[in-house]
Amino acid sequence: MCMRRIHSINWLDESVCAKTYEQIDTEVEAMTTNEMRKVKLGTTGPEVSTLGLGCMALSGVYGPTSDEEGIRTIHRAMDAGINLFDTGDFYGIGHNEMLIGRAIAGRREDVVLSVKFGALRTPDGGYSGYDARPVAVKNFAAYSMRRLGVDYIDVYRPSRLDPAVPIEDTIGAIADLVKAGYVRHIGLSEVGVETIRRASAVHPIVDLQIEYAISSRGPEEKIFPTLRELGASATLYGVFGRGLLTGKKPTGQSDFRAHLPRFAGEDGEANARVVERFGAYAKRLGLSSAQLALAWVRAKEPAFVPLVGARTVVQLEDALGVLRVSLDNGQLAELDALVQPDAIKGTRYAAQHMAMLDSER
Repeated sequence: MCMRRIHSINWLDESVCAKTYEQIDTEVEAMTTNEMRKVKLGTTGPEVSTLGLGCMALSGVYGPTSDEEGIRTIHRAMDAGINLFDTGDFYGIGHNEMLIGRAIAGRREDVVLSVKFGALRTPDGGYSGYDARPVAVKNFAAYSMRRLGVDYIDVYRPSRLDPAVPIEDTIGAIADLVKAGYVRHIGLSEVGVETIRRASAVHPIVDLQIEYAISSRGPEEKIFPTLRELGASATLYGVFGRGLLTGKKPTGQSDFRAHLPRFAGEDGEANARVVERFGAYAKRLGLSSAQLALAWVRAKEPAFVPLVGARTVVQLEDALGVLRVSLDNGQLAELDALVQPDAIKGTRYAAQHMAMLDSER
């Protein structure tokens, strides 16, 4: 099957930039009607759209945002058929959950909410540690439900493994919330094979959330096969390499990317050359770099669910164009040769954060 770009827009064109949100809405609706399929999240999980919206970027992690644009983006995603929305109680120190709560008010049954917990924040916006003790789990859940304006969470997950707390204790506490009706399903995030197995022995795990892109292929060797064996799915974040694959640069010290090794120094310069080749290949096929990055993930792991980290309607529209794009085996082979597993230099987080990733052990 040949690659096609069905909905190609050059956002530098003045006539396009002059479009109203109503015009954009009409175009996206026409493009996506009846095309957003559903898949089951694991063998025991909910039915979710084949694309999810990762909402972290709506709370200023990658630069300034506005609540109005964030709500428009969430509404556009819902209208396009996306029902999976991923957040964390620490995104924007609660701001992200409150924003989502405003956006989904009156439409609770239309969405599947995936919520992460555990990271501790300070008043100045910093991080002060991690807590996945059972008593903390239930406290975090109570506050999340209040901020989201809901009486249950669809998928609840620790954002990292707490080295001071056995995973069995953390999952057991979420299982108590499941029994009480406050949580429907349990997920994991950024953990390795041993932890996945131990958690699954306590309660069925519907999915693992983990970074996966043509620039971050670590889970392929051991983690993905284990998930399939256990009947679990995966929700995949970082599919655009946090903007690396689309040529984005950090906008300042408040931009999370300013602290990531892949964007800085010699590694950043080497990666820019890889990204240039990737972008040229996308252009040759009539695609944006974002569409190509997303199409690659969907072709490599069609049973898993990519999370699109769009923070504007324009970015979301571009991503939705992937619904009418397919990569054939020849194109996949060309891409794998163009961006080999070790082509991108530098770790995906800074050293202190890499040390917290059970998935990297």
